[in-house]
Amino acid sequence: MATRDVILDAAASVLRSKGLANATTKEIARAAGYSEATLYKHFRDKVDLMVAVLHERGPQFIPMLLTLPERAGTGTVRDTLTELATVAIGFYRDGLPMFTSIFSDPAILNAHRDQLRAQNLGPHRANDGLVEYLRAEQRLGRVAADADLEAVAGLLLGACFQLAFIGFFAERRGDLESAAAFVAQLRL
Repeated sequence: MATRDVILDAAASVLRSKGLANATTKEIARAAGYSEATLYKHFRDKVDLMVAVLHERGPQFIPMLLTLPERAGTGTVRDTLTELATVAIGFYRDGLPMFTSIFSDPAILNAHRDQLRAQNLGPHRANDGLVEYLRAEQRLGRVAADADLEAVAGLLLGACFQLAFIGFFAERRGDLESAAAFVAQLRL
């Protein structure tokens, strides 16, 4: 396995268990079996490493969103949205320890926001990608012409985030069962 991949796997484990604020690059490097110098050959800083973990070691939420509009007209809308919601729940659950650390430190939040802007990414892009998919399905007549697509995206992704959050405090239904239930309630 390539050095960068070993570092990403170790970082994913450490960041998910400790969060960004409480994890150190020294600890991540040690978990990977490398020096901090090796870590810095592959990543600018801890925030850069966290962004890579979110993109490359989390459930494939971001890649799925980027290609979602291309899926319009294939499969059923309900199946596609259920798959997306299932992946979103896993992404939010795995990412919450990192997300909370980001928001607890204004410097980290600003650095993260700047890196996302530079890559044309950010939380809003999830909603945008889902709206774009729904709009394409709407043009095909597979989503009601009067559906409020922004509201649908916000409701679905918000429910996924909230379910992931609640999972840290109480038992809940499984991801697929929850995702299917959320989608079934949408009026499309």
